[in-house]
Amino acid sequence: MVPVFRALSDPSRRRLLDRLFERDGQTLGSLSQELPEMTRFGVMRHLAVLEAADLVTTRRVGREKLHYLNPVPIRLMHDRWINKFSEPVVSALSAMKRHLEAPMSTIDHVYSVYIQSTPDRVWKAITDGDDTIRYYYGTRVSSSWEPGAPLTYCYPDGSVAADGSVLVADPPHRLRMSFHARWDPDLEAEGPVEMDWVLEASGEATKLTVTTSGLIEGSRTAADFSGGIVYIVSGLKTLVESGGSIAMPAGA
Repeated sequence: MVPVFRALSDPSRRRLLDRLFERDGQTLGSLSQELPEMTRFGVMRHLAVLEAADLVTTRRVGREKLHYLNPVPIRLMHDRWINKFSEPVVSALSAMKRHLEAPMSTIDHVYSVYIQSTPDRVWKAITDGDDTIRYYYGTRVSSSWEPGAPLTYCYPDGSVAADGSVLVADPPHRLRMSFHARWDPDLEAEGPVEMDWVLEASGEATKLTVTTSGLIEGSRTAADFSGGIVYIVSGLKTLVESGGSIAMPAGA
């Protein structure tokens, strides 16, 4: 966690994170405008520090390199240093990422984390119901995991929390699915989104990147997923690395 603390110690880097908090998926050029007193190269160096600490993740779209806030390391710091001391703050801190000024009608969430295990083990944690029930809000996933196959996330009483279908399955490298929330009538009315789980071997670790696409700007789904996916990804990491489970967010 030292790189995260070091990255957050600089006010210019905190300012860049604030700008990505307000509007995610920005280019170097747009972020440079937020620090007019600094050269473009200086902004690039600050972004490199944030990316090395996994606080920022990037994705190329055409010729542009877009930068996304990745709150997972902050969530993990919270789980390590705050959660065990002050349980009531879990809900508030897990909702740290919202999109307020996105210029497009739809927005993406892109979160990533390094997990000290193999891609095969991480894939199992994503697709095995005995694992998901321990970190995915108590739901058990079920599917044959073949392209086109249906999938469901069910609560212990058998009621459906969410469903969808498998769009791409390339174990243990990539899983893309449609995902339709059913746990709330307002969310259900907003329709499905797509989730892309990409696993990349990195030495003895696996880099997991989760991209949620098709979120409508200002929607309930976008607001709920901003905190929910952070909780899920950090819980998956805790399960795979230690076999433990993190506390459920307040109100879950």
